[in-house]
Amino acid sequence: MSFQLNAVPVLSRTTLDRAEHLRADEQALKEGWAQAKLLRMNKRGQVRVDGGTVILESTATLAAEPAPNAVFLGVQDEIHLWAVRDNDIDGTLADLRAYGTTLELDDFGTGLLSTAIALLNWHDKAGFNAVDGTPTTVTAGGWSRTSESGHEEFPRIDPAIICLIHDGGDRVLLARQHTWPEGLFSLLAGFVEAGESLERCVERELREEVGVDVTDIRYLGSQPWPFPRSLMLGFAAIADPEQPVTFHDGEIAEAHWFTRAEVREALAAGAWGAKTDARLLLPGSISIARTIVESWAAEG
Repeated sequence: MSFQLNAVPVLSRTTLDRAEHLRADEQALKEGWAQAKLLRMNKRGQVRVDGGTVILESTATLAAEPAPNAVFLGVQDEIHLWAVRDNDIDGTLADLRAYGTTLELDDFGTGLLSTAIALLNWHDKAGFNAVDGTPTTVTAGGWSRTSESGHEEFPRIDPAIICLIHDGGDRVLLARQHTWPEGLFSLLAGFVEAGESLERCVERELREEVGVDVTDIRYLGSQPWPFPRSLMLGFAAIADPEQPVTFHDGEIAEAHWFTRAEVREALAAGAWGAKTDARLLLPGSISIARTIVESWAAEG
C-alpha cells in the first residue's frame, strides 16, 4: 500500500520571513536594531513564556546596537527579530519540545524557535575555524563566521533519515530505544554517512538497527530538527514480517509489528506523555515521526 503525508510536519510549516537580503547589510541591521525584538534562549533551548506565548523583548535590553553575540532571525511586520544565548533567564520557561502542551505556537513561532535553536547551537561550537584553527567572529548577522585568515564558514546541518517500515498491508514495525520510557515506540532513524545516498542510508540503518531488509523505499517529506542541528528526511519502505528482528548496533531495546488498529488507538490516546500505562505510546506532534505514522494510519 502506497501513502503520502496527509499534513506538513509541524516544524516545516514556518512562516518566518528570513529576510536573507538583510544579513550582509550592516547598515540596515543597525538601523533596524532600535525597534527590533529579542529572543533570549538558554543552553537547554528554553525561552521565557507567558501563558504559553513566547516573550520577545526590546533589543535595547541587550545593547545600543547589534551585539556581536546576537543572531538575526528575520523580519515580522517590518520589525527585525534577533536571538541571543542567555543562560541566566528566569521566570516561566519552556522549550520547543513542549509544543502542544505548555507551549502554544503558531507556524511563525515554531519557525522562530527552531531557527534560533539551530543557529545558537552552531555558534556554541564554531568559535574556531575548521581549516586553520584560528578564532572566528560572527558575520552576516549570525549566518556565518569568518576567521582571521578570511575563511568563511556557514551553519552546519546534519542530514538524517527516518523511515516507517510496513508490510504493504496493515502492519508497521516500530522500535524503542533503551533510554525511552516503557511503551514508547517510534520510527527508525539514523544519520547519513559520508559518500552515502539517502536510499542506501535507509537500507543500512534499518539493517543495522533491526536486521531487516527493505524494498520500495519512497521519500515522503522533510523537517528541520534543531536538536542540535539535524534535517530529518522521511521515508517509507516495505519489509517482510516473517524476517526475524535482530539488533546489531545496541541502540534498540525492542521492536514489534503493530496493526493499523493498534496504531490508531495509540494515536487517539494523544502524545506519549498523556498515557503511560498503554502498550503502545507514540511520539508527540512536533516530530515528523508523528506525521508519518498518522498518514499511514489514515489509509485503509
